[in-house]
This record gives sequence, C-alpha cells and structure tokens, in this order.
Amino acid sequence: MTTEPESAREPEASEAHAADEPVVIEPRWPVALAVSVFIAITIVLRVLQPHRESLGPHWLVPGIEIAMLVALLAADPAHVSRRRRWLRPISIGLVFALVVVALLSTAVLIRDLIIGGKVTDSATSLLASGALIWLGNSLVFGLLYWLLDSGGPLARYRGERQYPDFAFTQQQSPELAPPGWRPQYVDYFILGLTTSTAFSPTDVLPMSQWAKLTMALQSLISLVVVGLVIARAVNIFS
Repeated sequence: MTTEPESAREPEASEAHAADEPVVIEPRWPVALAVSVFIAITIVLRVLQPHRESLGPHWLVPGIEIAMLVALLAADPAHVSRRRRWLRPISIGLVFALVVVALLSTAVLIRDLIIGGKVTDSATSLLASGALIWLGNSLVFGLLYWLLDSGGPLARYRGERQYPDFAFTQQQSPELAPPGWRPQYVDYFILGLTTSTAFSPTDVLPMSQWAKLTMALQSLISLVVVGLVIARAVNIFS
C-alpha cells in the first residue's frame, strides 16, 4: 500500500491553513458607525416625539439594530476568516429584518398620510419621520448590497465569483483605480444614498436580476416617501 508523500501533502495543508487564517479585507468600523448613528437617530426621535406611532413595541427597531451591531463587532472589525462564516447568515437575516421594518414603517407613514395621524398634524414631526425613514432605507439597502454583492466581503476578497452583481466605475475602468481595488461598505452606502436620491442607478450599474429588482424597490420606496411627505408638509405650512 502506497502512501502519499509528505511533500505532496504539505502544500494542501498549508493552503487549508491559509484559508482559515484571519485576513485583513475591510474595516468594519464604517458599518458599525453607520448602524450606531441610526440607532442614535431612532432614540433621539423617540425622545423628541414620545407620542409618535411606531411599528410594534418601542424597543423592536432599536433591538434589531443593536443585534446587527453586536453581530458586526463579533465578526471582528478588521479580520475575517472562513471560521467566522457562520456569522454571515446571521448578519443577512438581521439586515433582511431591517429591510422589512423599513418597508412596514413606510407603509405606516403612508397610511397616516392618507387617513390622518398624529405625526401628520405637525410639519416638523412629519419631516422628521420622513427623514428618518428615508435615511433608514438608504442605510439598510446599502448594508444589503454590501452583504450580498458577489457573495459578500470575504468572497469578493477571494475572487470566488466571476461576475459581480454591481458594476462599479473602477471595475469597468481599472485604470481609474489602484490594482486590486474592491468596493467596501462606504461605496455601497453611497450606492444606497444615490439610489434614494436619484430614484435610479447612477455610476453603479446593477447586473444581476436581484440587484435590479432590489434597486427598483428602493427607488419606489424613496419616491413615495419623498413625494408624499413633501406634499403634505407644504400643505401644512400653507
């Protein structure tokens, strides 16, 4: 019975060990900072408007946001390895929960605008609520794009997928970026922000079907929120 030479097994062992070693791929502090800022905005708005109607218990949305922040910190702000891939489905689940909360919050605001509600009686409260929902949509959709594009941060670092879900300018014109450039969270946050502002793709093009449908959904939500809130606020001021 022949045995495989140790010299042949050593490269495989070293490759497997290297795959499990933590690697610096992207700092997570921008994501943690974005979620922290949104938590602060939610709390401040609740303090300033204690009678504002909310979706479910008052602790629901901040609880989901804090869980998202804890998951991001547990993933290590600067290092990611395959041993921590179990955190990916948890993070995706929490982001999807935030997306659902954003959609339902938008629906509640639209209902109040149509049938009337406490928040729609004051232009200040209405604009504050609309701004929070608009910012929340930009934040959670940016997180969703960041986690799902090309399989996520680790998959993008390892180049595991041939075709991206979003085509950034630096990818289409490599001469405009340093060698090995990869999009990070800030790029996806700007993607979410411009989609909410322009109601359409700008410099980043959606390539896959899920990316196109998700951007269309975000644009529609932003259009409805901005249009209805501004129209109602102008009516109140006049």
